[in-house]
Amino acid sequence: MPYDASLDKEIFTKSYENDDGKITVSIHSYNNGPKKLQIVRENKDQEGGLRFAKLGRMTKDEVQAILPLIQEALSSM
Repeated sequence: MPYDASLDKEIFTKSYENDDGKITVSIHSYNNGPKKLQIVRENKDQEGGLRFAKLGRMTKDEVQAILPLIQEALSSM
């Protein structure tokens, strides 16, 4: 069965932004299935637009910034 965007429900989303881009913490449920945490990084390009990037390694400042977002997201699970 192929992915159907209409079945993907976003329950929670909050972002942390800095000069380099943003990291978004969200909770999703697909087809009323289990709620799952998703963390996405978007980096700013030369024009200032945001582009998806692999989350990869995070700095201490980034972890400290999104940790409260993750804890808040847990209350939505």
